[in-house]
Amino acid sequence: MTAAPLALVAAVDLDLARWSLGSQILIVLGTIALSMGLRTMAHPALRKVGALGVLVTSFLIGWLFSGSWEAGVFCASSWLLLPWLEILTRVRKLTLPLEKNLRHKSPPQADAFPALGEITEEVEGEGFEHVDDVGWDWKNYAQFFRLFYKGAERSQAAICLIDQHNAAFYYLSISSRAQDGTIWTTWNYPFSYSLKLVPQWRVNRLRGEVTFFEMYESHRHFLHMNRVAVADLADLDPDAIQLDIQKDLRAQITHNIASGILKQDAAGDVRYSWRGMFFIWLQFLRDLVRLS
Repeated sequence: MTAAPLALVAAVDLDLARWSLGSQILIVLGTIALSMGLRTMAHPALRKVGALGVLVTSFLIGWLFSGSWEAGVFCASSWLLLPWLEILTRVRKLTLPLEKNLRHKSPPQADAFPALGEITEEVEGEGFEHVDDVGWDWKNYAQFFRLFYKGAERSQAAICLIDQHNAAFYYLSISSRAQDGTIWTTWNYPFSYSLKLVPQWRVNRLRGEVTFFEMYESHRHFLHMNRVAVADLADLDPDAIQLDIQKDLRAQITHNIASGILKQDAAGDVRYSWRGMFFIWLQFLRDLVRLS
């Protein structure tokens, strides 16, 4: 190493030594505040910079408080490896049924899903008719769908609540089924999907805080941009929507078994393969910087 780089390293180390603990804490807190602020911005580029800011903050914590840049790199890279703790302890043991048979299901209690009534009014306000409440349960996993249909535009909507290991979240979706078998879906599913989508499924993903009206407008634009007219859509039987969703779930499981993401065990249930666990890890990385 030449004299100039050595002098630069020595100068950085000297400046670092002069910083007080209070100054180091303020630098870290400032970086955290900036990163979190960027993550709330509407522009996707700014949100990605915010995600990188989280890594920078982790690096600063390791570097400033240990004086070692190697420690900073270790702290920053730990975010990339942290999901493996959950993958190896929970996802590896997770099983799913080959058939997800939907049945009529009572809606969850108001304290478990307080927004259900308000969202239902929003959906019905856009001309959708409430068709049924269905769902399925499996061990520590439960899924609830409130289904709607709008015959004039041949589109179905759903409010979906997922409850897994006492951690629950919900999302909204609007789907239009083309006569050629393509399914055009707009949704605000909050994570990168943990399974590969079937080839005929086209997804328009929105941010979680959008209203149903905004989602409906985006779905119409989605169909228009892909030159899908109402005449190209299948005229569905509202009473058969439950069966259509059940077929979609089975097709998705079958596709992921064929892709090696899932594997079937001796009992006939399915679980993630090692390839599937790496797939979930990559999906986490996509969420980290919002590439999807």
